[in-house]
Amino acid sequence: MAEFLQAKDNRKIIHVDIDAFYAQVEMRDDPRLKKLPLAIGRDPDKHLGHGVVATANYVARKAGVHSAMGSIEAKRACPNLVFVAPDFDKYRAISAQIHAIFHEFTEMIEPVALDEAYLDVSSNKMSAPTLAAKLRKRIWEETHLTCSVGVSYNKVLAKLGSEHHKPNGVTVIPHNLAQDFVWELPIKDFRGVGAKTLEKFEKLGIKDGRDLYAMSQDDLRVYFGSFGDVLYWQARATHFGPVKDRSIRQSVGKENTFEFALHDRQVVEAAFKELASKVVANMEKRKLLGRTLTVKIRDDDFHTSTKGITQSVPFELDPAFMVRQAMLIFDEAYPDDMAIRLLGLTFSNIEEQKYQAVSLFEQ
Repeated sequence: MAEFLQAKDNRKIIHVDIDAFYAQVEMRDDPRLKKLPLAIGRDPDKHLGHGVVATANYVARKAGVHSAMGSIEAKRACPNLVFVAPDFDKYRAISAQIHAIFHEFTEMIEPVALDEAYLDVSSNKMSAPTLAAKLRKRIWEETHLTCSVGVSYNKVLAKLGSEHHKPNGVTVIPHNLAQDFVWELPIKDFRGVGAKTLEKFEKLGIKDGRDLYAMSQDDLRVYFGSFGDVLYWQARATHFGPVKDRSIRQSVGKENTFEFALHDRQVVEAAFKELASKVVANMEKRKLLGRTLTVKIRDDDFHTSTKGITQSVPFELDPAFMVRQAMLIFDEAYPDDMAIRLLGLTFSNIEEQKYQAVSLFEQ
């Protein structure tokens, strides 16, 4: 039965996990932190011993520091640990950038956290490994952040894959290798196996996926209740849970990265016109409106500037208006010499079309 179910699952699922997201962002923004053990959280020396580690970089993790650990305990494990207070507004903004990249590859996206999501790319004609490579390249170009990616035919295997080679790794688990992969997996690495479950497995002498596979479904139910069914199918590399889009899309935008820098204002305006027409067509197709329009410009020195305008009611879907707004911002930022490598236009504060939008210039 399990083999039949497995053979019928021909989806292409990608799981993306940004490596030590909060810590990596802070190291990117302050390179002096890269070689230091870093924790994101409140410093216990400055907050009367209070605080919890939100995440830690890999230097700190080697010293025994991990997320959800109390700050005092983390300091004991790593006395030279450096604490940086979290900046969740910044993290949310970067997460939105990353999710906008996801939408370049598929509309079937299930966010798990700011730094993690499942993508169903089954409808994309390119192979899943090729898409994963392009996705990682886009995230690096856009944010200068690395990610770990798992590629397979279901969500569980994709998640196990992204955890298999961390950080900055890719693991592809095709049908013909899936069962061997699961058999060799230590029991502690199975999804949902925590400390108490692991203790039970140790008493039962279950050490890896092959041992788990040998257990009957009835025995697993006896020892683990309904979770036994989950374990039974995990051991058979089978899971049919769909990638679920949990909310209305948060932004609709389009960017263009240029192989050669743009030096002419008329060429920049033409590029904005092309972007505006694509964004408006996308919004109209999905019957969406936006209350915030953001313009993004990156120059040859990798300096990125973004500026948005927000109004209380949605904007009219007018490409000409978008280009006018974009050029006003562009002329303010680059009055003289220019060497432009990326341009972008994005609508956010998205809502479904329910009434007629108005233009900013009509207010």
